[in-house]
Amino acid sequence: MTVTQGTARRTTPRSAAIGSMIGTTIEWYDFYLYATATALVFKPLFFPGVSPTAGTLATFATYAAGFGARPIGAIVSGHLGDRVGRRTVLVGALLLMGLATAAIGVLPTYAQAGVLAPALLAVLRLLQGLAVGAEWGGAALLSIEHAPRGRRGLFGSFTQIGSPAGMLLATGVFAGVRSIAGEDAFVAWAWRIPFLLSLVLVAVGLVIRLRLTDAAVFQELKHRGDVARRPVVEVLRTQPRNVALTTALRLSQIALFVLLTTYSLTYLQDHPAGAGDAGLVAVMISSALGLISTPLWAHLSDRIGRKPPYLFGAAAGILALVLFFLAAETGSTVAVVLAIVFGINVAHDAMYGPQAAWFGELFDTRVRYSGASLGYQIGAVLSGGFAPLIAASLLVAGGGTPWLIVGYFAALSLLTFGAAYVAAETHRERLGETE
Repeated sequence: MTVTQGTARRTTPRSAAIGSMIGTTIEWYDFYLYATATALVFKPLFFPGVSPTAGTLATFATYAAGFGARPIGAIVSGHLGDRVGRRTVLVGALLLMGLATAAIGVLPTYAQAGVLAPALLAVLRLLQGLAVGAEWGGAALLSIEHAPRGRRGLFGSFTQIGSPAGMLLATGVFAGVRSIAGEDAFVAWAWRIPFLLSLVLVAVGLVIRLRLTDAAVFQELKHRGDVARRPVVEVLRTQPRNVALTTALRLSQIALFVLLTTYSLTYLQDHPAGAGDAGLVAVMISSALGLISTPLWAHLSDRIGRKPPYLFGAAAGILALVLFFLAAETGSTVAVVLAIVFGINVAHDAMYGPQAAWFGELFDTRVRYSGASLGYQIGAVLSGGFAPLIAASLLVAGGGTPWLIVGYFAALSLLTFGAAYVAAETHRERLGETE
């Protein structure tokens, strides 16, 4: 007998995908809002009185703190998600993220509270990291475990769409408030408005998430009493290779995204060629295009497999980063936008689109939340969390030239390419008995 939560309101594949997308959009809005503020306003507000280089390093260090907390969020949520259920964890993650983000909006600045201000900022960033560490795995599994076989890439991409949608929303709100308030008012107080808006978005997200149910493949497992007692320990003991592979598959994907959407804003702002606000324009355009390119790459992976798009994206990412730095030298807004769009919507999305489905397919139902989350979040902290800090340091070490940054990224790309090459092709496999 197949058991579901509330048969009368059983979640359909479409509603699961849309619910996951809306929830992750709100989560990523909150997370990327911090990233945008890190690049544009946090340096004078929370780290004044230091050199521009030291201020940049300090702000990116607090940015990295959020990534550092993500594996912890993955461990806790993986344990609960594989034992209790995917939806329950997702509701908690959304609440934690919303409250932490809103709290940033009422933080005192360094001028008001001294060193307590950046300390509180770092703590709230850690809480954001915990929430994101819990979010992705549950949202991805809710989508792909409800999806029909042969279309898991496409349905899983709705979770991935939350990233460009959240980035577009965060960047758009940030730019809109900045434009309406004016630069002086924005730095003085109006930067807080986008953070406080998170409370409204979280309320909407909770209404949607509370209507979802876990998929039959997990409900059947739970009904049989076959859930793992210690899923994190079990997945590390029984499937360590896939945890390592999913970690490596994340390295160049997340690094490319962070370098082109976060570090690029600081690089362009400080660059003598003066591309100005080209970075913000490019991020908004690529985020909008990502709503289309992400599911297209995912749909392609349903047809030809997860490997080919991923291998292409890992190789193309190196070219994309080179093109960005060359475009920055020209000072041309058009060149910068084209370089970032190529990097995000072609190279990055070729990896990101199929990612939710591939990561979920690599693990058994008993430990799927734990395994997929661990690989995803460990890869994020090893690569994405430190990418802006490492890039800023390498720029100094390279005497102001960016080619050491390209070398660092090329090494990450080789690791991702190798992992994609040896990982199992899974797009035609079953997720469980009820599929």
